[in-house]
Amino acid sequence: MIRRLVSRPTGVFAVVVLGLLVVLAAVSLVWTPQNPFRADPFHQWEGPSAAHWFGTDAAGRDIASYLLAGTRTTVLVAVGSGVIASIVGIVLTAIGSLTARWVREGTAVLLDILVAFPTLLTAMLLTAVFGGSLGVVIVSVGLSFGVTIARVARGEIRRIARSDYVTAARASGVGGAGVLVRHLVPNAAPLFTVQLSLAMATAVLAEAGLSYLGYGAGSDTASWGTLLADLQTYIGVHPWSATWPGAAIALVVAALSLLGDAVRDAADPRLTTNDRASDRPATGGTGRPDRIDRINRTDPPTTTPGVTA
Repeated sequence: MIRRLVSRPTGVFAVVVLGLLVVLAAVSLVWTPQNPFRADPFHQWEGPSAAHWFGTDAAGRDIASYLLAGTRTTVLVAVGSGVIASIVGIVLTAIGSLTARWVREGTAVLLDILVAFPTLLTAMLLTAVFGGSLGVVIVSVGLSFGVTIARVARGEIRRIARSDYVTAARASGVGGAGVLVRHLVPNAAPLFTVQLSLAMATAVLAEAGLSYLGYGAGSDTASWGTLLADLQTYIGVHPWSATWPGAAIALVVAALSLLGDAVRDAADPRLTTNDRASDRPATGGTGRPDRIDRINRTDPPTTTPGVTA
C-alpha cells in the first residue's frame, strides 16, 4: 500500500509535508534558533536575516522560532483530536448500526441533531464554558467531529452488515464485537480514513481559529493562530510577516485533506484493481495481446491477383 500511496502526486505531497511537520515538531523539543517567547524591543520588525530567518514581530520575537515551537501544538492537536474522533465515531457507529431497532433510530435522531452544530461553534462554546486551553480544544473538536464520522459511516456500516460474509460470520457464532472488529471496521477503513484526515485538518483549523480569537491555547503555548492574530494587526505595514503562519496553516491543512484521499485510493481494493486492470494490456488466453480488434475490423478482404475470391 505504501508503494501505491507514494505513486500518486497527492500522496507524495501529503507524506512529505506531514513528515516534515513531525520532524520539525521533534526538533523543536530540543532546539529552536532563538527563545520563541523572548521579546527584544531593540530588534522589532527586522527583516529575514541569518540571525532571524523569517524576521521579528512587533515585540522583537523571532518568528521562525515561534513557528517551529508551534509545530508541537499543531501535531498534538491533530493527533489528539483524531484519536478522540476515531473512538467516538466507531462507538457511535456501532451503536447506531448493530443494536436494537429503537436504539438505532434514537441514535440516528441524536446524530442528526448534534451534526447540525458546526465544529468551530461547538469548540467555542466549550472553551467559553471551561476556559481556553489546548486540552479543551482537542476534546471539543474530537467529540464534534466524532459525531460527523458516525453519521457519515452509519450507512456504509449498515450496508456491510447486510453482506453475505457478515451473515456467514454471525451464523458461525461470531458475536457483535467480533463482527465489528473483524469485518465491519476493516471494510469501512477507507471511509474512516478520509473522515479522520478531515477531522485532523478541521482540528488544525479550529485550533488556529480559536487561538486567533483568543479562545485557544494559553499565552504560554506557541500557536500559529496566536501568531497570526498578533501579526495581522500590522499587515498593512509589514505584509510579509503574516505570510509565514498563514502559509504554514494552509499547507498542513491541505496535506491532511489530501492524505485521506490518497490513503483511500491506495487501500480500497476496488480502486487498486481497476488501476491494475487499466495498466495491464489486453491479453487473450495465451497471455499475448488480444487480437479481437483485428478480427472485428471491417477492412475489405485481400485477394491474390488471378484468384477469384
